[in-house]
Amino acid sequence: MTSFIFADYLKRIHLTAPVSADIAGLETLQRAHRLAIPFENLDVKLGRAIAIDSDAVFAKLVSARRGGYCFEHNRLFLDALAAAGFTARPQLARVWLAAEATPPLTHAVSIVTLDGVEWVADAGFGGSYTPPMPLVDGAEATAPDGASFRLTREGEHGWMLWRAGDPATTDGRGGGDGFQRQYSFVPGGAYDADLAMGNLWAATAPGSRFRTTSVVSIVLPRGFASLTDRAYRRRSGSEDAQTEITDPRVYRLRLSMMFGIDLSPEEVAHLGLFAG
Repeated sequence: MTSFIFADYLKRIHLTAPVSADIAGLETLQRAHRLAIPFENLDVKLGRAIAIDSDAVFAKLVSARRGGYCFEHNRLFLDALAAAGFTARPQLARVWLAAEATPPLTHAVSIVTLDGVEWVADAGFGGSYTPPMPLVDGAEATAPDGASFRLTREGEHGWMLWRAGDPATTDGRGGGDGFQRQYSFVPGGAYDADLAMGNLWAATAPGSRFRTTSVVSIVLPRGFASLTDRAYRRRSGSEDAQTEITDPRVYRLRLSMMFGIDLSPEEVAHLGLFAG
């Protein structure tokens, strides 16, 4: 963690002072992170390697003001938690959204210990916003966008996170009535080699969603915005906007204005979303 500068991280997520190492501080830090730093896989689509060491992640998400996917976000978040005085470790998980079979371990979350109780915190889930939750069977939480979350013990899959809420505040994979499976994990340590393997699969495997789809999303104070290939959706409170972007110039403008990501015309062309 040679290049992690806490003051720069706090500035990136628009916090004016460090947080306290308690549940209120954890909730504040995670919420600010998700409101400021977008989830995105555009470098994968641009053919670039995804490095998840602390130096590379800080350089990309903080210094270069880009976003990233879960392995990048939660590496940065773990470093921030350590700097803020929290005790935390990484944990691999399986994402069940739209899964037809048992999915691989391609999601990373953080397990934070507070007063002897473990909490799951996730600064890098691109599907929706999940508040920090205690690892207690039946624990429930409500997100600022009104969605409800529940944690249950699910036998061989360990802990399962469920969500019930408006699909408009998801990346489009959150449809269905009632509680829907989000991701699961069996408690245990995740070594750097484990995280590297999950990251390698996510970035390079033919079956990875990130190889075939351009994904960008960000949490809003009262909702969620997503750009999946050319499909744009923004829900803020009761206001809902949906459109298909057909002009690469509009795509660049939307990336910059809504998600804070600036790509060149050549980079947008390389994504392969527009003919010509």
